Amino acid sequence: MRIEKEAELKQRFFDGMSFAACTVNVVTTDGPSGRAGVTVSAMASVSADAPGPSLLVCVHHKSPAAAAILGNRVFCVNVLRDDQSRISDTFAGRMETEGEDKFSCTTWVAGTTGAPRASDPLVAFDCRLLTSEQVGTHWVFFGAVDDVFISESGSPLIYANRAYGTSVAINPPPAQVKTGEAEELRLGCFRTFGPYLVPELIARMMADRPFTVMSLQEGNQRDIEDGLHKGETEIALLYDLDLRPGLSLELMTEIHPYVLLPQEHGLAAKPKLSVHDLVDEPFVLLDAPSSREYFLSIFEAAGVEPNIRFRSSSFEMVRGLVGHGLGFSLLATKPSSNMTYDGRAVSTVKLDCDVGGSRVVLAYRKDVGLSPAAQVFAEHCRAFFDPAYH
Repeated sequence: MRIEKEAELKQRFFDGMSFAACTVNVVTTDGPSGRAGVTVSAMASVSADAPGPSLLVCVHHKSPAAAAILGNRVFCVNVLRDDQSRISDTFAGRMETEGEDKFSCTTWVAGTTGAPRASDPLVAFDCRLLTSEQVGTHWVFFGAVDDVFISESGSPLIYANRAYGTSVAINPPPAQVKTGEAEELRLGCFRTFGPYLVPELIARMMADRPFTVMSLQEGNQRDIEDGLHKGETEIALLYDLDLRPGLSLELMTEIHPYVLLPQEHGLAAKPKLSVHDLVDEPFVLLDAPSSREYFLSIFEAAGVEPNIRFRSSSFEMVRGLVGHGLGFSLLATKPSSNMTYDGRAVSTVKLDCDVGGSRVVLAYRKDVGLSPAAQVFAEHCRAFFDPAYH
């Protein structure tokens, strides 16, 4: 009877803990006892004082990482972003890796202690082992924090209800204001097409409601989506790509990709090109989240591999490299000028491909009503993108 009660309590403990949302962390170590890493959810702050900050992590005693941490006396806690579940699955043993090397799933840098840190986690705590104690099936490692890495943006990957998720801010509805009073509009836009669409929209908005105080958030797809869910922005223009539930989306327009070439390039005179025409040419990739995956999918759909020579997250850097004859690029946003920042001429050619265009949507949270200013901005967007307007 006692054994049955213990088993029941253990199962109820597991079930209860499944509702306790935790960040997903990969704990890594390196040194004389070798390199190792493991995914854990049991991580907590211990103290910020006495004499410096400390934290604890719990690692199963059968994990190779436990023995390695005991031997190396250092470890790094990599707190993952909500788009890094693949790293978590790899170090949890749920995903195969090349050569059975878990560290091949992403790039790493050495921390101040020598423990590996993912190059782009949400946060990372580089620690030296203070003390350790085995409690039941797990080692509890207490670490003195030697260094802290903090990313510029992103949301944590969370594990709860036996599934991955992310955080969403709970915000009160925007305050209503009387006509003629100052009101705020927090606007987000995808950074590559934003400069070619948003300035005119803002100008029209300010002409209509000059008392509006506007703040602008520019960033990649994840940054803008995070801003909406957290309430940092109220309304945004972004691509309709892998957006999480909870947003209302209005299709504004569809942007089709084109080929950017140096003006003197032999292919620049053709009326249209396919990726098969470009496969042997050096490719300058716009290496920004969402854009990168979209342009590479065009080659994948055609069954060919691009010859990538340069990568850049800067739209104008890509145009500049193409202008100097260092390759071609695929882009979606087409400036009115055919000149690069440094005065080089480029040409655009229609791309013939089977991959559809990028859908630009106006997005806002479903559970929060739009402020009067956001409603007016939405109306300007609908008019601006209406084919009858153009």
